[in-house]
Amino acid sequence: MEIRRTLPQDFRELLHCLKMRSKYAVLLVFVVGLVIIEKENNFISRVSDKLKQSPQALAEANSTEASPAPAENGSLASLRELDAAFSQLRSHLRNVTLQLGGDEDPGPRRHVLLMATTRTGSSFVGEFFNQQGSIFYLFEPLWHIERTVTFEPGGANAVGSALVYRDVLKQLLLCDLYILESFISPAPEGHLTPFMFRRGSSRSLCEEPVCTPSAKKVFEKYHCKNRRCGPLNITLAAEACRRKQHVALKTVRIRQLEFLQPLVEDPRLDVRIIQLVRDPRAVLASRIVAFSGKYETWKKWASEGEAPLREEEVQRLRGNCESIRLSAELGLRRPGWLRGRYMLVRYEDVARAPLQKAEEMYRFAGLPLTPQVEEWIGKNTQAPRDGSGVYSTRKNSSEQFEKWRFSIPFKLAQVVQDACAPAMRLFGYKLASSPAALANRSFSLLEEAQPSWVT
Repeated sequence: MEIRRTLPQDFRELLHCLKMRSKYAVLLVFVVGLVIIEKENNFISRVSDKLKQSPQALAEANSTEASPAPAENGSLASLRELDAAFSQLRSHLRNVTLQLGGDEDPGPRRHVLLMATTRTGSSFVGEFFNQQGSIFYLFEPLWHIERTVTFEPGGANAVGSALVYRDVLKQLLLCDLYILESFISPAPEGHLTPFMFRRGSSRSLCEEPVCTPSAKKVFEKYHCKNRRCGPLNITLAAEACRRKQHVALKTVRIRQLEFLQPLVEDPRLDVRIIQLVRDPRAVLASRIVAFSGKYETWKKWASEGEAPLREEEVQRLRGNCESIRLSAELGLRRPGWLRGRYMLVRYEDVARAPLQKAEEMYRFAGLPLTPQVEEWIGKNTQAPRDGSGVYSTRKNSSEQFEKWRFSIPFKLAQVVQDACAPAMRLFGYKLASSPAALANRSFSLLEEAQPSWVT
């Protein structure tokens, strides 16, 4: 004690400083260890999950009778022990970090795929994710692939298109946006393009630093809405994607859910698929307005009855409904590879309770619903009745979703009901037996949503 008392004041301060540095060095080691172990544990957990599924999950996915699971071998037991050890150490390091004032854990990186068809309200629902600041959101990037690669409907060509779409989707979810350069026309020069489809519908492509200074004599058809930006720099966009915590993508060009299995099982991704559906009678009524040229035959037949409705038109409608139904049935069967990764949502339920459904979708995706998203929903679901264009995402949603009942002729509704009855029954859409029933607001055409639609 006498020796300690005789030490100079500055020497004691030096000892104290060294102790503090050692403390922060230990903290730094803890934090670095936490990051490394988090990545290793995510990988091991994914491998372990794959092994746990075993032949039973594969058989379930193929709708065949599952064989009994094999006995646990030594390597699987060792892997589980290692997984448990990593989990315990990760939990301990996270607790130490939080006690020392570290930031809240942002959670794992999620990849959300909103899967729909045209005129189902997918642009509106996609905004639920576009408005979240930590999500990198892309609006219909597969448009470029559809415009560049031509596939005839049906048969091997339909399979080929689905595989191309899937492989491009995988790269986009991994933030490899350069994949689009092979499909954008004219081809980008120096990774710059003014031809990115609906760039203005993605906040991430219109924020700094992706929004570069505007260039003279460069016209962007799908320019950013609230600010002027130069041609899209794909390199800057890819870097912005990697900086964001999560990725979300909306597409109406994939209908075969089964083709997405390799994407869901990719250990680099943590995919959540939301399939959005809408009453097919409402979809047809909306398409007749939005794509009048393509539906001229339908309009003439409904109004005049002179031009016959071609059988191939009805078959195309039936085929669309069947592909949607088959994908939904696959998702609702919950095969092993989709368990916890599929959610079925009806547009009508979103329109009636947008904030509630947004909360459900975010909860399913494992993401936090931010005040910015809530504010956007409040502002854009109470729009004036005459303030919504054909492609607008600003709607008085509680009044808009049943307007089609008063604009579509009953004979058209009957054609849809005949062609799409299996899908309508699956999704809880009631058939109208007469023109009076179709136009009667007191007669609901919507059954209650099923809890089993959320995995």
